Amino acid sequence: MVNLNVESHTQSLVDVAQQLCIAARTAPKARGKDFLVTGIVSGADKTRLADTMRDIACRDGVAFFERDAQNIDDSPVVVLIGTRKEVMGLPHCGYCGFGDCKELIASGGVCAFNSGDLGIALGSAVSRAADLRLDNRIMYSAGKAAVELKMLGSDISMAYGIPLSARGKNLFFDRG
Repeated sequence: MVNLNVESHTQSLVDVAQQLCIAARTAPKARGKDFLVTGIVSGADKTRLADTMRDIACRDGVAFFERDAQNIDDSPVVVLIGTRKEVMGLPHCGYCGFGDCKELIASGGVCAFNSGDLGIALGSAVSRAADLRLDNRIMYSAGKAAVELKMLGSDISMAYGIPLSARGKNLFFDRG
């Protein structure tokens, strides 16, 4: 008989987190350009992520960041998926709300295709987690903290976090 303890669950979740990163990586992308960055955090880095979420909750008056930080604390592993701030250079687009990519760059905005590709990658990642029946939740709050911490690099403009859990009760269901 194999007795699974917390440490073995954590290692199993890290292994699965790698599969989520692969699912995100292989998701379709506009013009075949891959601006995604993925990462897996646990241990001290995960604690730093949750602490930053609490700091943001206090600093910016967004209470749900505190609630989400508790979910990060209670999850052994968090997958981070972000996108670089690059433009696609498509002629006659304007999906970002600007006339062209030059206007977008001058404004500091984000290409609509970056956020679209990020959304598709997130869907692919959590679909893999669902295939394995793992509890998970896409969190903007964790991604915002990861961007502030530059966990995925200084050139990442937006990111999301996906905490993973394997318990008898889903941590992300009754959150208040």
